Amino acid sequence: MSKERKTKDWIIATRPWSFPASTMPALVTISYIYFLKGEISTEINWWYGVLAFIGACIFQASGNLIGDYFDFKYGVDREESFGSSRMLVDGIFSPKTILNYGIVMLIIGIGLGLFLFVHTGPDLLWIGVVGVLATVFYYKLKFVALGDLVIFIVYGPLIGLGTAFVMTNQLMWNVVLLNIPIAFLVVNILHANNMRDIRDDSKAHIRTHAIALGMKRAKVQYLLLAIGAYVGVLLMVVFGMVHPLALIVFLSLPLELKNLKQMRKAEVEKPELIKDLDANSAQFVLVFSLLFALANFIAAGL
Repeated sequence: MSKERKTKDWIIATRPWSFPASTMPALVTISYIYFLKGEISTEINWWYGVLAFIGACIFQASGNLIGDYFDFKYGVDREESFGSSRMLVDGIFSPKTILNYGIVMLIIGIGLGLFLFVHTGPDLLWIGVVGVLATVFYYKLKFVALGDLVIFIVYGPLIGLGTAFVMTNQLMWNVVLLNIPIAFLVVNILHANNMRDIRDDSKAHIRTHAIALGMKRAKVQYLLLAIGAYVGVLLMVVFGMVHPLALIVFLSLPLELKNLKQMRKAEVEKPELIKDLDANSAQFVLVFSLLFALANFIAAGL
C-alpha cells in the first residue's frame, strides 16, 4: 500500500537533480548555434531549440522513472541498498504508479518529438528513435555494463545533434564534437552512482561498468573523463572551433578537484564515503556547461 503522496514527491520521483545530464547538452548546442549564427545559411528557429531542451528533460525523467521501476522489480533497489531510490523502497509510490508515470512522460516526450519531426525533417526520426530506445531499454544495458556507453552517446552527441537539427534543419556534425566534453562529465554522474553501488549491485547479480572495472580502475576512469572534458574544450579552442573565451570553463576546476578528492575515498564496502558524489557530479556538469554556454553567447558579440 502506497503512502500519502505530496506534490513534491511526484517531482522528486523524477530525480530533478540529475536533469543537467539532458538539458546541458541542449543548452550548450543552442549557445554554439548563437555563436555561429552569422555562418548558418538557413533560418534558425530558436523556439524549437527551447522545445528540444524541454523534450530532452522529459525523456530523461521518463528514463529515470522506468529505470527505478525495473531496479526495484529486479531487486537492485532494496531496503538495505545504500543508494536505492527511496520512493519505491519506502512505499511512497507503488511500482505500477512509477511505471505508469514513466510511460506517460515518455508519451509526452514522443508527442513533442513528433511535433518537431513534422515541422523539420526526416533525420529527426532516427535521432528520436535512438533516444526512445535508449530511454526504454537503458536499464537492461546498464545491467550488462553498457550503461556508460549509452549515456555517452545519448547525453551529449545525440541530444546536441537533435537540438541543432530542429533549430537549423541541418545535421551539424560539429556539435557532436562540441558535446563530447559534456558527455564525459555526464557519464561521470552515472559512474559515480555505480561506483557507490558496487557492493549492492553485485548482490543483485547485475554487472555495471564499474563492477566490470573494479574500484581501482573505476576511479581511474572517473579521473580520465574529468580531465578529458577540459582537454576537449582546450583542443576546440586550439583548432578554432570555439572562441578562446571558452577557456573560462577552467573556472570550474576547484569544484571538480573537490569531487576528485571525494572520489579517491571510495571503497566497495563503504558506499557512504561517496554517497553524494553522483549529485555533486551533476552539479559540476551544470557549472561547467553554464560557463561553456556563457562563453559562446558572449563570444558571438565580440
